[in-house]
Order: sequence, then structure tokens, then C-alpha cells
Amino acid sequence: MSLSDTALPFDDFRNLVKSMPGPDEDALAAVRARDAELTKPAGSLGKLEEIVEWLAAWSGNAKPKISRPLVAVFATAHGVADQGVSAFPSSVNQQMVENFSAGGAAINQICSANDLGLKIFDLAVEIPTPSITEEDALDESNCAATMAYGMEALAGGIDLACLGEMGIGNTTVAAAVFNGLFGGSAEDWIGRGTGVDDEGLARKRAAVETAVARLNGEKDPLEILRKVGGREIAAMVGLIIAGRLQRVPVIVDGFVTTAAAAVVYAMDPKGLDHCLFAHVSAEAAHIRALNIMEKTALLDFGMRLGEGSGAAIAAGIVKTAAETHNGMATFETAGVSNKES
Repeated sequence: MSLSDTALPFDDFRNLVKSMPGPDEDALAAVRARDAELTKPAGSLGKLEEIVEWLAAWSGNAKPKISRPLVAVFATAHGVADQGVSAFPSSVNQQMVENFSAGGAAINQICSANDLGLKIFDLAVEIPTPSITEEDALDESNCAATMAYGMEALAGGIDLACLGEMGIGNTTVAAAVFNGLFGGSAEDWIGRGTGVDDEGLARKRAAVETAVARLNGEKDPLEILRKVGGREIAAMVGLIIAGRLQRVPVIVDGFVTTAAAAVVYAMDPKGLDHCLFAHVSAEAAHIRALNIMEKTALLDFGMRLGEGSGAAIAAGIVKTAAETHNGMATFETAGVSNKES
């Protein structure tokens, strides 16, 4: 999975996407065979059974066990935030990173409740990217380096990765990415984010329109990413690709993390098969993106926090599914009569 030192850094990632493996059919068959022997009616655990099959297929483990789950929160700053597109100032970025480190954020509590690892990746929070209304957020080399950095988040034997992000203004950036990838108007993709008022929403619409106009019809997903995206979205693209290559299932959180997933989807529509979409965000355009990609979210809790909060809640369900499958007795070992015997 090494990246070569080439003049065109994005070519490395295009080649990696082309080489992504498919599901492990043997592990999937083994899980289905065991499920048929467990002390329960066939199909009675519904979605939990589907989750175990997904885990087996993409981890390559016939008895999938989650022992090192990680919620990876990528934090950065966006120059477009200075245009009044958010209800909060950019100074909140550093303050929230400190809050994460002190254990005071919502994601800290959710990870604690579900026994999940949490790591905050500070992507130059003190240095905003240029405003996407005026110039490209990243050049190709920096974007590729940030994607490579995201790939490294899986080091150390992680066996389930949950995407999280934090960056004032990043729902504006995500909306621009979606608009560039999937078309439509800025109005289709913007929402109130952290609670922006009507005037702020108008500024947000104008910012997305201006940023997407700068794309001038560009259709290459990685070019769209670097021009109107951000560091956290680039890092999450890298993590998603690495998850596939390393057979680490990935849980996608909400609106902004789904923008990263959409970049991978635009490169290869099968490139997200190892991903579980945690929840439908209260950000209205999120369901639009999921529908375009033909993805169904696990939960709908009306959440719009970010931080990986929805992904962490979903991870608790995924852990439950795996432990239920592995811990249950079979009809034979329990001495319970199967209706077919």
C-alpha cells in the first residue's frame, strides 16, 4: 500500500482504488452457515445478522470480533468560515480540540459508554485553508499528503474505524463537494449546519455557488476534493481507501464524513461496500446524498453534531452484533431441538 514519489500524487490513489479487494466470500459463507445453527429462528435478529455478514465479508474473519475499534476525529480550519457561513467563530476549532483532549465533548462520553478508542487528529487547526470562494483549498501534493496521513490512522491493529470530524464552516465545504460531485444547485446541498440564521444561510448559499462556479465543470473527484474540500475530508478519503485495502470495516458518520465517502464513490461506486452509514443527519441534504449513492443509514436520531457521534453509537450496535453471533450456542452444543431435526 505504499505511495510512490511521482510527479502526479493523485495517480497513486487512483491506482489504489483500482486495486481495492472485494468481499471475502469464504468468511461470509462461514458466518451464514454458523448463523443457521444458532439457537434462534432463522432471520430473527434481522439487521444484526446483516451487520455480522458485513463484518465477516470486509474483515476477512469468519468469526468477526471487534477488539480495537477507533473513532478517528479529524479537526481542521476553513477560510470560508470568515465569511459568516457558520453560527460559531473559527476560534471554536482550537477550543474544541482542547475539549476533546480534556474528555468534555459528547464524543468522549459516547466512546466511554461503548468502550471505543478515540483519537483526535489535529490537521493544522491554527492554519485555515484558503477560502474556497477565492482559491483552491489545497494543491495536489498537499491534498495527497493529507490523504496519506488519513491512511495512517489505521496503524496499530485497528479492526473497526469510525469517521469523525470537526471544523467550523465544514458543512459549507461539504455542500460544495457534494454539489461538485453530484450536480444540482447550491440550494440542494446547503443547510443550517450548527444553527446558522437566515442571513447566514444566504451567505452559505452564495459561498457554495461561488466555489462550485470556480470548478468550471471539473468532474474529477480528487480535483473537486482539493479545490473545494478541506483537510479533514481529504484525510477521511484516505482512511476509507486504507480501510478497504487493509480489510478494516469503516463506519461513516454524518453529512461531512459522507462527503468524503462520496469522493470515493465517485471514483468507484463499489468503493464504499466496506462502509456502514451510521445515521441520517438532520442536515437535510444528507439523505439526498445517501439516496444518490443508494446507501441506507442504520439510525435516524435527528443528530447533526459531527465529531463521529453517530458513528460511535452505531459502533456499539456493531459490537453487539458480533458478540451475539460469536457468543450464542448452536442447537447442537446447547442440546436444543432444531425444528428441522
